[in-house]
Amino acid sequence: MGRRANARTQAARAVAAVVRGRSLADVMPRLSQAIPAAQRPLMRELAYGALRWHARLRAQVDALVKKPLRGKDADVDALLVIGLYQLQYLRVPEHAVVTETVEAARSLGKSWAAGMVNGVLRSFQRRREELADAGSDAARHGFPDWLWRRLRAAWPADFEAVVAASNERAPMSLRVNLRHGSRDDYLARLTAAGIPARPSPVSPAGVVLDAPADVEALPGFAAGDVSVQDIAAQQAALLLDPQPGERVLDACAAPGGKTAHLLEHADCEVMALDVDEHRLQRVGETLQRLGLTAHTLCADAARPVDWWDGRAFDRILLDAPCSATGVIRRHPDIRLLRRDADIERLAATQARMLDALWPLLAPGGMLLYATCSILPQENRDPVAAFLQRHGDAGLHDAPVSWGRDVAPGWQILPGEMQADGFYYALLRKS
Repeated sequence: MGRRANARTQAARAVAAVVRGRSLADVMPRLSQAIPAAQRPLMRELAYGALRWHARLRAQVDALVKKPLRGKDADVDALLVIGLYQLQYLRVPEHAVVTETVEAARSLGKSWAAGMVNGVLRSFQRRREELADAGSDAARHGFPDWLWRRLRAAWPADFEAVVAASNERAPMSLRVNLRHGSRDDYLARLTAAGIPARPSPVSPAGVVLDAPADVEALPGFAAGDVSVQDIAAQQAALLLDPQPGERVLDACAAPGGKTAHLLEHADCEVMALDVDEHRLQRVGETLQRLGLTAHTLCADAARPVDWWDGRAFDRILLDAPCSATGVIRRHPDIRLLRRDADIERLAATQARMLDALWPLLAPGGMLLYATCSILPQENRDPVAAFLQRHGDAGLHDAPVSWGRDVAPGWQILPGEMQADGFYYALLRKS
């Protein structure tokens, strides 16, 4: 990466990596280490913003560049996208945007592209009005066409609100560890630390910050007094409601937020399972910080024959693999990484996991099916089909004051109750 790496070069490398199929979570830590800490917030802003609006920016680049850049020049192509993002969405003087983006091309080792980058950005400045409407309706709102169509079909009355909320910056929410102290006490500690926050009306441990803060600035974070967790995700432990002494399976546990919440909720015996060994390490780190204990195991939840000891579970949390369409405001790379064909493939995986885990549940036990998707093909459809296949399965009617009854289950749309998009269905075995 060289000595000249800076926020713009590293953001371009991150965007190019996502275009090639890598996730931001994979590439950002390594790339950000190559630049001073003071530059990392700008790098994050550029990478996340360029991906949030990539479809729109991509259409504008295509209108400005005669010969598309491909292969080894994907980083220059990404730099053009980042340049257009700065000109339209950031309060940076336009002459500085042009100068710094041109210099970033040289820092990438692509001096030949400096003149082209300069020409493209200056051409955009002249043609800004004309290019505002480049691309499809979906692209102008930062969405791939396939997802735009699916969301419109799924939520016709809420479509515009879902799109708008998905393009907002997600709030930072906390879960207070009620074993260490009350939420009111923790809110007072935040106030004393100069971090404005307010309690969530739908989560007894939930706190929403007025503005994001570094976790190291949060009072008692290292001591396990608080965790970062979205308000919608906090509903999982509350809905499953494990009781002291019960045996609980968290079937897709990484990165561990829900595992920890289950253990904070009750003195239960938890097995935390995940198929990804690297991500499972994060579960262990989370539990260690919070002073909690669970049995962690790297295994495929859909193949209990490989890991189950024959002892039934009283409660099972299946936070199933999904399209993550409910959290794209938090993870804008999803817009590029997901494909239309993924939805049917994921739905098949979800059905297979439900069928595999159901025999592990004790009679009278409960299984909570959860996704961070807002597409019915991954939510109410597989649950309805599962209920048809299993005569001993029924919906448990938990009292909830949030979301939408989508029969079966409850759906939270992005932005509702200051939360991400989430789906839950609570099933009881007769």
